[in-house]
Amino acid sequence: MSKEITSRQQDYSQWYNDLVLKGGLADYSAVRGCMVIKPYGFALWENMRDALDKMFKDTGHVNAYFPLFIPKSFLSKEAAHVEGFAKECAVVTHYRLKNDPNGGGVVVDPEAKLEEELIVRPTSETIIWNTYKDWIKSYRDLPLLINQWANVVRWEMRTRLFLRTAEFLWQEGHTAHASKDEAVEETIKMLDVYATFAEEFMALPVIKGVKTVSERFAGAEDTYCIEALMQDGKALQAGTSHFLGQNFAKAFDVKFLNNANQLEYVWATSWGVSTRLVGALVMAHSDDQGLVLPPKIAPHQVVIVPIYKGDEQKAQIDARVGEIMNELKQLGIRIIYDNNDNNRPGWKFAEYEMKGVPVRLAVGARDLEKNVVEIARRDSKEKSTVSLDGIASYIQNLLKEIQQNLFDKAKAYRDSHITNANSWDEFVKLLDEKGGFIAAHWDGTVETEEAIKEKTKATIRCIPLENKQEDGVCVLTGKASTQRVLFARAY
Repeated sequence: MSKEITSRQQDYSQWYNDLVLKGGLADYSAVRGCMVIKPYGFALWENMRDALDKMFKDTGHVNAYFPLFIPKSFLSKEAAHVEGFAKECAVVTHYRLKNDPNGGGVVVDPEAKLEEELIVRPTSETIIWNTYKDWIKSYRDLPLLINQWANVVRWEMRTRLFLRTAEFLWQEGHTAHASKDEAVEETIKMLDVYATFAEEFMALPVIKGVKTVSERFAGAEDTYCIEALMQDGKALQAGTSHFLGQNFAKAFDVKFLNNANQLEYVWATSWGVSTRLVGALVMAHSDDQGLVLPPKIAPHQVVIVPIYKGDEQKAQIDARVGEIMNELKQLGIRIIYDNNDNNRPGWKFAEYEMKGVPVRLAVGARDLEKNVVEIARRDSKEKSTVSLDGIASYIQNLLKEIQQNLFDKAKAYRDSHITNANSWDEFVKLLDEKGGFIAAHWDGTVETEEAIKEKTKATIRCIPLENKQEDGVCVLTGKASTQRVLFARAY
């Protein structure tokens, strides 16, 4: 096949790029650091978005939309927040172009300078909490449970399709509460939503945990996260949920009258996942032949390829396939019938293998005579001949089996790559030779965390929730420790 893919063993990074480009998910843009999400990639994102959106609404959240532009002064109001994002902000300074009098196309009109610069949103806490000030007056206005689907800009210097781009798509939830307990409960609830989505829809096992102080979201009191493991042994943060305390309420003076008729500051959360999840999906399941997509979110769950000679055979196959498609559609199965004459069946088989379609049916004239069909599953590459009687329910069960198999395979890999390290030499050796999550003692200081990162490029991915407490000594300093934390090299 012309779309040759670099093997994972040869060059994992190039393998990933090959899959994204040749699998039709995305393309490079004329704008440095940005990407074009192609229809197939966007269909995948839409399925992820729709599943998440339902889960948000099922937990009482509603969608809204807030401006793309944020006045510079807003970011100055929360010191940790502005410090965290200052280096990544794109700034709008002028509002008009004019023809270059020297004939050089268009230039910025120096007379059209904005009175106050606008920041293209890197995240929306500031503009949203400035708005919430007008919406929240009393405990009766709380909780406020709002999500938005939007694009954000963070001026990244080193970019990779889906994983790290200057502009990306995401959702960001921003909620306001009357008490600390309620806000913390919301933060953990949304972390659970993300974990459920990752495991049940993406077939991606995750570890729920809390970030260290230095890895927290800028302006948060606590950041909770889900961490996943990719096939090269590197970790990927798949979602975050932040307990913001009263930091943004104080910065924007958002108070409410409680039921005792006393003024107090509102408690806040924010939480989000992005198109980075598409990159995680690619790296977690795919192989050297192309994408491998979980059925629940695959744009096409089933593809049918006819094999025929002449118009008569084609007409017979078209008629029978039409019946099969109706049965499958009634079960809510997303199906495509590729009866295009422009390409041979062998090319189509390779193409849909590349695109990761979970189930492929090949139907020939002889198959119809025997009332059977050849079924190939993408995850295991197994082929079987199956009766057309009851084919719809067979495929429905097969899709469930594939979904579970992908999860089980990824979980087995993840679980076999969580390894204890009890000394510095062991820690470094495991990172270099095995990879994955290294469970090691840490003395709890930012200085040690930074020193380990500098020496090994490994970071503390999270302190797992309900982590086992045990006495030990830090792998670097030898100082006392009460628990192991998870280190890994990461995307």
